[in-house]
Amino acid sequence: MKGHTLLAQAIGELAESERRLLPRRWQILGDLVLVNIRPQIEHLKRQIGQGLLQLYPRCKSALWDKGVYGRLRTPEVEVIAGGGTETLHKENYCKFTLDARLVMFSAGNFAERLRMAKLGAGEAVLDMFSGIGQLCIPMAVHARPSSIVAIELNPAAYHYLKQNVALNKVNEIIKPVCGDCAEIKSTQQFDRVIMGHFDARHYLQSAIPSLCRDGVLHYHEVVPSESMRELPFARVAETARRLARSAELLQTRKVKDYAPGIIHVVTDAKIG
Repeated sequence: MKGHTLLAQAIGELAESERRLLPRRWQILGDLVLVNIRPQIEHLKRQIGQGLLQLYPRCKSALWDKGVYGRLRTPEVEVIAGGGTETLHKENYCKFTLDARLVMFSAGNFAERLRMAKLGAGEAVLDMFSGIGQLCIPMAVHARPSSIVAIELNPAAYHYLKQNVALNKVNEIIKPVCGDCAEIKSTQQFDRVIMGHFDARHYLQSAIPSLCRDGVLHYHEVVPSESMRELPFARVAETARRLARSAELLQTRKVKDYAPGIIHVVTDAKIG
């Protein structure tokens, strides 16, 4: 039976017009359920929250996920059932502690986190927008790079990044740094740079010089679906050209749908 139908049954009697607008998907994050609710049925938010907790009795809270905003990627959530927004999320033998009110963690990026866990063995890696460590911690736990410099501007995310580095016992690999990756200067050259932020294009001029010759860049962007093959790599190649470097496209992958006709993609490029 589909989740939408189960949720409707858990809520009980509804008008057909309301039933059609019920959420059809949600995210389980540790012992939290995060759901997006259409404005037309905001008056049902408490029933929806209670219904979700009936479906997932191990969860302590249901949260209305209203999106992520600003340069610091700050979530806007509302508790609609239960209580508490801090949780411990486990996946792929990694642990992430976080507060869903303060920091973001996208279930839709799961496949990309799995991919990162297979890359970077023995390499020096720079994670420019580390968040709570969602990309660099799987890499450190499974692939074991020689070192990872993980930069995060949001103080709350940086707090949880440090906790998660310790929790996963990768202190000897990951060095957390709090600050703006455009302003933090390093003489180190990296074999691999991760740019997991939708505004990453504004930081390409900082990322590319930090790569050693034939280093690999993982560049994330949100683009119209018809432009995914050309636009992200074109930005990388143009910036590389202006910096007297070369860029070779390795692949462009869809990470997830972002909005109708808009997708989140990651472009891998070798920088010469």
